[in-house]
Formats: sequence, C-alpha cells, structure tokens
Amino acid sequence: MSTNLNRRSVIKGILAGTAAMSIPTGFSALAMPKNETDMASNFLKGNINHSVARWCFNDFDIENLCIEVKKIGITGIDLVGPKDWPTLKKYDLVSTMCNGAEINLVDGFNDVKFHETLIKNYTEMIPLVAKAGYKNLICFSGSRRGITDEEGWNNCVIGLQKLIPLAEKHNVTLVMELLNSKIDHKDYQCDKTYWGVELAKRLNSENFKLLYDIYHMQIDEGDVIRNINENHHYIAHFHTAGVPGRNEIDETQELNYPAIMRAIAKTGYKGFVGQEFIPKNPNKLVSLKQAITICDI
Repeated sequence: MSTNLNRRSVIKGILAGTAAMSIPTGFSALAMPKNETDMASNFLKGNINHSVARWCFNDFDIENLCIEVKKIGITGIDLVGPKDWPTLKKYDLVSTMCNGAEINLVDGFNDVKFHETLIKNYTEMIPLVAKAGYKNLICFSGSRRGITDEEGWNNCVIGLQKLIPLAEKHNVTLVMELLNSKIDHKDYQCDKTYWGVELAKRLNSENFKLLYDIYHMQIDEGDVIRNINENHHYIAHFHTAGVPGRNEIDETQELNYPAIMRAIAKTGYKGFVGQEFIPKNPNKLVSLKQAITICDI
C-alpha cells in the first residue's frame, strides 16, 4: 500500500447491505494451527485488548490478514462490514468497530440534509451488527461547511436521537470518531474531545460513545493522557498511529505509547485499542507486531 493512501479514499462509498452477508469465494484453505494461537496468547500480557484497522493492511486479502493477526495475538479487526464478518468468525476474530452505514467521512449527522440517508442506513445496519454478535458501529459528525458548534450539536442530536432507541434495543453502541481537522480531515467538526463529549452528554445514552483516535487528538489538541483520564466514560474505542506522519508508533515519532496504554488500562477500560497506522516498513507485519509489543503494557 502506498503511504499516501488515506482512509477517506478507502472508506468512501462503502455501504454494506443485507445482500453482502454471503461469504466471499476464492479464499485460501490456510488454517491457523492451534499451537500458534496459544503461543500468541501467551506472548501478550492481557491488560490491553488488541485490534487492527483493516484499511491499513488492504494489500492482504481478508482471510490471510485474519491468519496473520491471529499469530500476533490480535483478537479483533476494525472497520469491517458484513461481507467479511463470516471470515472473521471463521478465525474466531471480532469485528471490533463495524462500518458500512456511514455515507463517508464528510457527510455526517451534523447536517440535516444527510439525515434521511443516514437514518435509513443505520436502521438497517444496527440489527445486522447485533445479529452478528458485535457491539460497535462507527459514525461521523461530518464537515462543518459553516455550521457552528451549537448547530452541529443540535443537528447531531436530532439525527442520532432517532437511532438511539434502536441501538439500545439491540445493545449496539454508535461510536463517533474524533478526527483532526488540521492535517487529514480539513473542516471536520468533531475534531476535539470536548466537542464529542458535549454531544455524548446531550444524548445521555450508554449507546452513544466516542472513538478516541490518539493520533488525531495529538495533532488537534494534545494533552492526550489528561483527556483520556477525564473523559474515559465517554470512550468506547481507541486508535493509534505515529505523530507526525501516521506511520509506525516506534521511537521515530513523538508519542509515548506505553505511558498512554498504562493510562488507558488504569481507567479500567475493557474495550479494544486498534492499530491504525500506515507502515513504512515493506514488511508490514513486522511493524504491526512491534506496535502490539509497544502497546502491550
């Protein structure tokens, strides 16, 4: 994968309907030996539940990615829709952050003109997530386009309140991602922790929470550990990447990921931390294993 590949171009246009529930054909017959799975589990300390973002490893087909991440001890894959859920189940992996109901990253709940489409998409997807036994379904504020904070909050509440009862019924959590608006997602509205937390307070439901992307929030606000400590009740999921550049989370970048992981664990968080970096190393699995080792405090 080219390092200039961005998530917007990968996710844009992905809508997974009921018809996508069939298992894709053409997968290899590779299987994960049980002893390798056991070795991977023993390698990890168990204080952090590890996952990886599918789009960062798109040059692996889904079956081979499942095989490889199992060897590392990863138990979930982020940003996977219904068509690939059967393959994850085959390898006893979890779709830790489901997607497929969003329009894209820029047309979101902060603008009422997108509500009809979004409500239809999420109304169809929420029961599918629950039926598959999964929990988290991603959503986005969308770009500002001149919308004030107050208008954005109000519009998000109007749209999301129509879905919260269904989410509560099916025990699915709608998870809005915090994205930086400085570098990667210009004009995105939910670009600070306070913005997402205020929306969560207004919705006042355990079935709406935030995806705290450490990379994005380091760029737009910093003070990562304090913000996690003060707002962890509103966070359902975490993403990582190196700053600057969104590459490996090793010593070449500025964040102290072991300290951040210790802070997350100290809050009592039991969800997943998803690796969402774009490896520079041609051997991407080496970088992924190193990232898991760094975060496995």
